[in-house]
Parts: sequence; structure tokens; C-alpha cells
Amino acid sequence: MDISTAIAARELQRRQCERSLSAFAKACWHVVEPATQYKHGWHIDSICEHLEAVSRGEIRNLLINMPPRHMKSLLVCVFWPCWEWTLKSETRWLFASYAQTLSIRDSLKCRRILESPWYQTLWPDVRLTSDQNQKARFENHATGYRVSTSVGGSATGEGGDRVVVDDPHKVGDIPSDRIREAALSWWDSEMSTRGNDPRTVAKVIVGQRVHALDLCGHVLEQGGYEHLCLAAEYDGPRSFTGLNWKDPRTVEGDLLWPERFGKQELDELKSRLGAYAAAAQLQQRPAPAGGGMIKREWWRFYAERPENFDEIIQSWDMSFKATSGSYVVGQVWGRVGTDFYLLDQVRRRMDFPGTLTAFKTLYMAWPETSAILVEDKANGPAIIDSLKNEIPGIIPITPKNSKLARISAVSALIEAGNVLLPDPANWPWVTDLLAEAASFPVGPHDDQVDAMSQALERLRASMQVGMFPIRASMLKTKKKVGHIIAL
Repeated sequence: MDISTAIAARELQRRQCERSLSAFAKACWHVVEPATQYKHGWHIDSICEHLEAVSRGEIRNLLINMPPRHMKSLLVCVFWPCWEWTLKSETRWLFASYAQTLSIRDSLKCRRILESPWYQTLWPDVRLTSDQNQKARFENHATGYRVSTSVGGSATGEGGDRVVVDDPHKVGDIPSDRIREAALSWWDSEMSTRGNDPRTVAKVIVGQRVHALDLCGHVLEQGGYEHLCLAAEYDGPRSFTGLNWKDPRTVEGDLLWPERFGKQELDELKSRLGAYAAAAQLQQRPAPAGGGMIKREWWRFYAERPENFDEIIQSWDMSFKATSGSYVVGQVWGRVGTDFYLLDQVRRRMDFPGTLTAFKTLYMAWPETSAILVEDKANGPAIIDSLKNEIPGIIPITPKNSKLARISAVSALIEAGNVLLPDPANWPWVTDLLAEAASFPVGPHDDQVDAMSQALERLRASMQVGMFPIRASMLKTKKKVGHIIAL
């Protein structure tokens, strides 16, 4: 190739890269992954299309959910800032991940591209300054910079034109409400406020779903985010963006990136992850669609309940206070032989006086109740002390095992068809219980599940040892279902 042809080819590549982030990513792949062959996928074009819209100011807030190992970090945290600097080198970037080591990893790859002969040949005017060129922070000649921090870490007072969070949660930390909620607080009070200009700052969050109340779910609930959701296996349209983008897949189960993750590779990954992690990390659903520990198809329903029960009990799960976001739940359960019927439920956010009133009301509605189980935590001890001389049969319950262990212990009863719920077609409140059980233990609430497991454990034990020798004739009940319903 002669000199003029080489110059023309270089100019053509420069223009193609500046027009397309996807073309840029493919062209500079060899810089960051010299030993790995580039494999293109349509999802790469889709992500790049949305990031380009952010750069143009057409999208201000963008949430991208996609499986791991599908180039999310490279596209968003490495290629995108390098590409935008070819057009606007003054842009300032703030990046964070759950660990600063991950942010710095991507920062180093970014710097490797910017200082590479390939990049410097095509964009020689984009030069990093020698006095501010560190792993966690580097700056270019036009005062554009890239800062790396961690979730919960300090942004050292910096502001940014692009505020980006990649993988805000460590999967292993998700069972800890404290750690997960700390990440949400950090985003609301710290990172999301770091825009240089509130009228133009763009915020991008990218990662896989790991919990119903993770940062992704948090911003979706707040609203105002374009949502690009890419499941590993197609399960219907899930994305809502201003670009009128549609998932090109139409057949259930079609793969996202078959060039790299074929069915065999994906099945092996699902097997290693397990149902919960696979649903969250691969399908972007915090719980399996059909339920995790408790499958939706296991439930049985009834339209009319039996007239006589071997025993009837109540089970209560208390909240700490009405403003905590937790519900107070009281359930009434009856047993006929080996079958357990949910007869009634009260569920709402209540303060202490409200809880006392609901407790008395449910007891008066079901005078056949032989035992009232109250978990001995939150407002439970105070309720017990206040009512033990007024209402008979109140039993404090101190759980010996974790929530997971307690549900595991009774899930076989549900799977075997021994647990019956009121027909949700007639009693809509049951729908919330079904959704909560399907998403346990990664759903936003578990109060109904806690009350249920507490009741089923007691009923099963009483069935085995005759704990409550009450004649069935004493427990005739009305046929009406759901005497007290409070959503």
C-alpha cells in the first residue's frame, strides 16, 4: 500500500469510527483484547445506539440491564468515553463500581486505548496531561477527565458531565439489606448529585438485576429512566426507550449473543448459577418467572372452604414502625387432616395503636382461634405485653432458623398440594401473596411469607403430636372467605 492509499484508508477509518461507536469498538478491540477474537452481536449495536443518543443529549438518564460477560463494561466504561473524546474531548466523566478495583481496571483499559499508537495516529489532538495521569484519575489537554471511584466511596468533590455506575452491587452482598440499602443511599445523596450542569448531565447505570430493590429497581421506581433490558433468552419485550427501539427477537428462548453464548454454554452457566442467580443475572428478573423456592404451579386454591376444621390458628408478622416501609401481617389458618387453608389476612402499614386494633379485630372475627403466634421481635413483644391479659392463646415465637431455612422446611407442603389459598379470581389480595412467594427471598417484601411459614410450621407440628386436642365440631366456621382484608 502506497503512502496516499494508507492516508486515505486511515482517514476513512477515522470518519467511520467517529460516526459509529460500534465501529469504534470493533476497530480498537485489538488494543484491549489482543489475544481474543472480536465477535460481533446485534446487542452491541443496540447498546452503542443508546449511548450515542446520550452523547447527543437525546437521552439524559439510561438504565441498561444485561447479562455478565456480554461486553457491558467494555462498551460503557471503556469504549464509550474514548469514543466521545474523539468528538468532544472536554467531556468530564465520573465512573463507579461496587469495588474501586473494577473502576480502575476499566480506567486502565481506557488509558491504554487513548495512549495507543492506533488512537494517537487517528486523533493526535487528544493527549493526556503529564501532571494528571493516574490510575484513578487522568485528564486530557482540553481539561476533560475520567475519575474512578466505588459505590460508597468519595468522588473527592468532582463533578461530571457523564455520571456512570457499572455493577453497583456485589452479588454476594445482596442478602444484606444494610449493604444494599447503603448503595441506594449513596446514589441518592452522593453520586447522582455530581452533575456539573443539572440541565445537561447524563446518568447511566448498567448491570444485571440482583434484587427487586437493587439500584436498578430503585431508579425504575423513581422514574425518569430510559430502560434497555436485554435478557439472555428472549421472554417478551422488556425495553422502553425514547428511540422506539425493539428487541429484534420474536421467538421465546432466542439467545442474546449466540456467537459467544450458545445454548450449551448458557445451560452450563444456568446450572452453575442456580435458579435465583440465573433469573436475576441472565434474565434480568430478580426471581424466576415461575417462582424460585416456591413455584407458582405448586399452589392449590379453593372457592368454598370446609365447614369444620381440626384447628384454627393465627400468625402475625410485625413491623418496627409504620414509616419503615414494612407491613404488619396477620393471617388465619385452618387445618383439616393434612390440608392447610389460609382463611383470612390483614396486611397494611400500621403504627402501634393501629396494630393493636387490627389484632383485636382479627381475634374477634375468628373466636375459634386456639393459638395466636406472634414473632417475638419488632413490635411483637409490645403487642404481647399489651394484650396477653385480654386475649388468650398468644404465643411468642422466637425463630430458631433463618427465613430461608423456615421456608425450605414448609415448601414441601406447598409442593405436595397440602396448602390451599382462596381463589385469587374472587379474592384479589391473594395475588400479592403469590407474587411475594414467587420472588422470595429476593423480593421487596417477605412479611406474608414469614407469617405463612410460621403458621405452617406450627400446624404441621400440631398435626404430628396432637398439640391442640380440639374437637372438629367445635370449629364450625362461616363459609365466607377473607373476613378482614386490608391491602
